[in-house]
Amino acid sequence: MKETRTTAQLKCLYTNARSMGNKQEELEAIVHQENYDMVAITETWWGDSHNWSAAMDGYKLFRRDRRGRRGGGVALYVRECLDSLELDDGDDRVECLWVRIRGKANKADIVVGVCYRPPNQDEETDELFYKQLGEASRSLALVLVGDFNLPDVCWKYNTAERKQSRRFLERVADNFLTQLVSEPTREGAPLDLLFTNREGLVSHVMVGGCLGQSDHEMIEFLICGEAARGVSKTATLDFRRADFGLFRKLVERVPWEAAHMGKGVQEGWTFFKEEVLKAQERAVPRCRKTSRRGRRPAWLTRELWLELRRKRRVYDLWKKGQATQEDYKGVARLCREKTRRAKAELELSLAAAIKDNKKHFFKYISSKRRGKENLQPLVDGGGNTVTKDEEKAEVLNCRSGRRTQSNDESQYEYGRSRLFRLLNRFI
Repeated sequence: MKETRTTAQLKCLYTNARSMGNKQEELEAIVHQENYDMVAITETWWGDSHNWSAAMDGYKLFRRDRRGRRGGGVALYVRECLDSLELDDGDDRVECLWVRIRGKANKADIVVGVCYRPPNQDEETDELFYKQLGEASRSLALVLVGDFNLPDVCWKYNTAERKQSRRFLERVADNFLTQLVSEPTREGAPLDLLFTNREGLVSHVMVGGCLGQSDHEMIEFLICGEAARGVSKTATLDFRRADFGLFRKLVERVPWEAAHMGKGVQEGWTFFKEEVLKAQERAVPRCRKTSRRGRRPAWLTRELWLELRRKRRVYDLWKKGQATQEDYKGVARLCREKTRRAKAELELSLAAAIKDNKKHFFKYISSKRRGKENLQPLVDGGGNTVTKDEEKAEVLNCRSGRRTQSNDESQYEYGRSRLFRLLNRFI
């Protein structure tokens, strides 16, 4: 069971990764350092082979991979405690992902879009995207981020040289969107953009830093909308604060031999369980489960943490003209090597000790699989979206009942026809 609380701001990060293959570790470290609520990525270059490595502890992952050819792909990590739902756009030709974040009871839901528009995208695919954009813009709170590859657009004066770029500006105006990135994000061009349809919804937009050695700069921003956060009401035993000395004393006080005298196996087991649970209740406190923040990656050492901070400082110095681009590239290269080495050393140590410590090995492997997927909101028979656990259970129960009845009827018809065929042989 979950109760909901609200937060007035969501801390977000966007980056064009130019392949996540060798940048996943650094992204996890940055996310853990900065404690982001959402992370949007374009050009993931992911495929089915990356299912085991894309998960991030504490986050739900929404992704759309490019099919049939290399490159592209978009993804969005959303903190698990946020009530999020992917919206179906119905067309895979557009590399775009739309996710709805549930707002406070009397506040609008927030729709977050992540889009990658290839440089050579044709006008037909552009029109498909504009159709999706029109649907998403019906939301009272829309945030759209991505790489649109429109270097000829001047956002200060809303002018463009190419026909497709001018059409893009028209559709942005038609949907009452405002573009908020005022700095270049790749080689002096504003390719990565951030849009919103409501004044004041997005604030503190900052361009700075690169993921790995990507040539696109990251964009950090705040969404100033009140989103509902699910807070678990499930209580669990907190063994870290347990008083095992008290537990031992309570168990030793029980007259086990006298109590089991004349009892059968079942009665003896029931008595044993009751006494242990009584001792546990007094010696082991309870705490509420929470998923507010993911666990720190096991390979993220303090040395590596400081190296990532150093990379950010050198980047800031480079932007101020106090360091050269080569200085920054050298630090970025060293940071990437140390990150990959730290992860490789951890995995080698786990593999070497697998005979003596299987638990740690399989715990690590399990953490790299797809993230835990909660049951998303469902649509009932009347077309209404249900979000509460009890309502979801009712919908699933109805569907299961109809499916069982259908199966029973089909089996009856199959048995009936088979019986007639057998009878015909003897007539």
